[in-house]
Amino acid sequence: MTQIKDMKEGEGFEGFYLVKSIELRKTKAGKDYLALTIQDESGEISGNKWDAQPGELEKFAPGTVVHVEGTREVYNNRPQVNQIKVRLPEDGEPTDPKKFRVASPVDEAELRETVQQFVFKIENATWARIVRALLKKFDKEFFEFPAAKSNHHAFEGGLAYHETTMLKLAEAIAGVYPQLNASLLYAGILLHDMAKCLEFTGYENTQYTLRGNLIGHIVLIDEEIIRAAKELNIDENSEDLLLLRHVVLSHHGLLEYGSPVRPQVLEAEIVHEIDMIDAAIMMIDTAEKAVAPGQQTAKVWPLDNRQFYKPLWDKEEAGQETLF
Repeated sequence: MTQIKDMKEGEGFEGFYLVKSIELRKTKAGKDYLALTIQDESGEISGNKWDAQPGELEKFAPGTVVHVEGTREVYNNRPQVNQIKVRLPEDGEPTDPKKFRVASPVDEAELRETVQQFVFKIENATWARIVRALLKKFDKEFFEFPAAKSNHHAFEGGLAYHETTMLKLAEAIAGVYPQLNASLLYAGILLHDMAKCLEFTGYENTQYTLRGNLIGHIVLIDEEIIRAAKELNIDENSEDLLLLRHVVLSHHGLLEYGSPVRPQVLEAEIVHEIDMIDAAIMMIDTAEKAVAPGQQTAKVWPLDNRQFYKPLWDKEEAGQETLF
């Protein structure tokens, strides 16, 4: 059985994988085919099943464990599987989706400890109370949900992992620039994506909820902050509350990226920049893991559809054909 990270270009493979996504499409000749993405704990890869049969779209629905045979190829610098055969597991073969999910590089206990350490560092009472209240409200989801559906940190525990990495970056930057209010950075970071817990359905077969599609996580978390402030008897017109809301509302940076307002205080700008740094590093790192040293990655569309070169840092590593 072959893990995705061990698939070699031009070689056949077989194994059990989790269907992450599947679509019924048509060729230029009008024939049906299935475009699917499969994953295991080592990564994910996409491909096409050209001989689509009636009922297979439902049979191989997202979240289903399947047995796949095929060949690993590269098309437009993007690894893919082709000439594939797909079937459901037989008696005695693996069927548990949990065994095939990509998980956070850091376990939940460590993520929880890091989050609590930074909550204790929030010195402003208004920000600390709201952060504590919302962390308590979304305790389970915050440490299980992904940070995105597909672009970055799109794995179980990805949301908390994204937040803790950003917190560490913020602490380092605040150590260089003492004019920054570190407490506002920490509070804004912990809250900025928390409504992904409302925007998404969960970490398995992640989809957008109705309110996620129609309202979005930025407005949803602002509503949660206002609700928490009322429950805690915090003045809705206080500067502290307005600053916190502003940091969260502006964290996408530009109106066309979904923020209803652009950053207008230093901490808001820094939270936005840290968010961009962490997301970009994760996207580039993920793209580079799919190619061998000395090769260009596939285009990363959230980063202006650019390709990235994976350097020949190490001769031994350069001898590897691919990572997954």
